[in-house]
Amino acid sequence: MRSRQCEDRGRPDRRIRLSTSLPCVKRERTINGAALIIVVLIIAVLFFAGAVLFWQGRRTAQQEHDEHVIEADRSDEESKQILLQAKEEALRMQTAAEQEVRERRAELVRREQRLTQREETLDRRRRELESNEAKLKIKEERLDAFEEQLKSQDQQLQSELERVSSLSVEDARDELFQKLEGELSSEIAERIHAADVRVREEVQERSREILVTAMQRYASDQAGEASVTVVHLPSDEMKGRIIGKEGRNIRALEAATGVDIIVDETPEVIVLSAFDPVRREVAKMSLERLFSDGRIHPARIEDVVSKSRNEIQQRIREEGELACHEIGIENLHPELVKLLGTLAFRTAYGQNVLQHSKETAAIAGMIAAEVGYDEQEAREIGLFHDIGMAAEHDIDGSHAVIGSEILARVGRPSRIVHAVRAHHYDEEPRTIGAYILMAADAISAGRKGGRRETLDTLIKRYERIEAIANGFDGVEQSFAVQSGKELHVMVRPEEVTDDQAVALAHKIAKRIHGSATYNGQIKVVVLRETRSVEYAT
Repeated sequence: MRSRQCEDRGRPDRRIRLSTSLPCVKRERTINGAALIIVVLIIAVLFFAGAVLFWQGRRTAQQEHDEHVIEADRSDEESKQILLQAKEEALRMQTAAEQEVRERRAELVRREQRLTQREETLDRRRRELESNEAKLKIKEERLDAFEEQLKSQDQQLQSELERVSSLSVEDARDELFQKLEGELSSEIAERIHAADVRVREEVQERSREILVTAMQRYASDQAGEASVTVVHLPSDEMKGRIIGKEGRNIRALEAATGVDIIVDETPEVIVLSAFDPVRREVAKMSLERLFSDGRIHPARIEDVVSKSRNEIQQRIREEGELACHEIGIENLHPELVKLLGTLAFRTAYGQNVLQHSKETAAIAGMIAAEVGYDEQEAREIGLFHDIGMAAEHDIDGSHAVIGSEILARVGRPSRIVHAVRAHHYDEEPRTIGAYILMAADAISAGRKGGRRETLDTLIKRYERIEAIANGFDGVEQSFAVQSGKELHVMVRPEEVTDDQAVALAHKIAKRIHGSATYNGQIKVVVLRETRSVEYAT
């Protein structure tokens, strides 16, 4: 606007216009300079702000870099510290391991030394025993020769006496008895009376012995354990509930379990009788559940028995699987596993059949390892050698034959089938596995405490031992005591001297060793007792 005013004012006079236009130009230049300065200032401020921001950013980055470096140094230091601790721990563990190895080596050396000493001691004792046996044999031969010499001298003396007296032994005895009979008639009467009293006492003692022996033979604890299970009741009132109204509960129990339930006057006890141990176990479990539940009626009984039977079947499978796992046998037929678990409820001579089978398997594996036979196959043969006992109540025949047929039916190898069939000589053994099984079975069954003999077998064995001792001259009576571990032999003192008693004990022991069957050892004790009896009248 101001430039226009200058132009209007300068129209009349050109000179005036020129003169008056100079201040306007100066003002415009002043304005443009100020704007330029402002722009420059803004640019400078922006540049300065940018420089400040760049410097701050660089400083922040440098600080972060320094912190990262410090953190890295710290991590390196911690890593070095951890590595150092790990090395120290490894060194400590290595030192401990070396110390343990040294201690074990020292212990092995000590054990080897003890074993060597024991072997030397055993060798020395063996040599001493051999020497003693040789000496005893020599003494026995001398004793036999001396006995023959004595018999010969006795015959010579008897012949000489007969020649001198012109009487035979029988004639001299008869003449002596006739002479003494008149002189000692009263004394003979007293002796007869005393003998009669003594005979009566011996008859009474003998009668008591016969009765006791008869009762012992009848009261066979083995048969009871094999076919009877005792269940304890919470109270005697439970007997009435078990019987039920008109006996319906006990009839339902017997029908559901197949077990005879005997309720007698024995307090707080009932007896389960059956030859199948699985049935007895089902019945026992069912009764215990009924006692705890309190509801006892036929419908409830059938339900509880069914549940108990299912649990027993599951337990049988678990027992079979556990036995296979312990021996290390996998991928077996389910029916074979079930039959194996059933053996947990079977007994033979008081020994659990499943435990006996596992023992036999372990022993067979050890024997196989020593002779170079397949250990796994030997264990399997031992584990299944009595599998026929699980089914022998339902099938006629030997358990060895039944077991071999079962194994053949489920596809087990022919060597295993043959070994099981032959381990009781139902078939002639012809493989190493069969002989290994026979040895392992005998070791498990014959070990001390492994099995109990039946009462009849035990009595027959005792009678056989006593009969051997009674067969010797001069023996009056013998008694097998201490469960057959000792034999007390009573001899007639007028026929057997003290020296002869020692020789007699040796002979009896030798005869028993060669003729009788027994476990362990039998101590033979020869008793020679002299009694002098006189009566004052």
